[in-house]
Amino acid sequence: MGGGGLEGLDAANRAIIEALQRDGRRPYSTIAEAIGLSEAAVRQRVQRLRETGVIDIVAVTDPKQVGFSRQAMIGIKATGDVSILAGKLAAVEEITYVVICTGRFDLLVEVVCADDEHLLQLLNATVRALPAVRDAEVFVYLDLTKQSYAWGAR
Repeated sequence: MGGGGLEGLDAANRAIIEALQRDGRRPYSTIAEAIGLSEAAVRQRVQRLRETGVIDIVAVTDPKQVGFSRQAMIGIKATGDVSILAGKLAAVEEITYVVICTGRFDLLVEVVCADDEHLLQLLNATVRALPAVRDAEVFVYLDLTKQSYAWGAR
């Protein structure tokens, strides 16, 4: 996701984004009424926000309830171009989040796996097998206390 930037995010677009973050199934007619636009205008704006990568409307699941009992964050120290490594990691199905960062690690990678055996297989056969991965430290999630995507369009 990304690429659209902040251009075109006027007050109406921000209000649309905030409404959809509260409820991604909220009807365009309800959003239109709340922000003072026509339903067609809201539909066009949402389409444009999606096309430019500013928003993506998806169903967010609870991994445990759909059969994925193991989540973890992996801190990776890398050699070489971290952008290339980030791209390779982003292509892995079990990896849901890849960020290039500063500090102790070069990359942070979130994974969702069926169980510990699946996590171990992913670590050994995929993550640690990449030549640019110098070190990987795994932080297993014991409990997910908060997961929110409602930060709005400040």
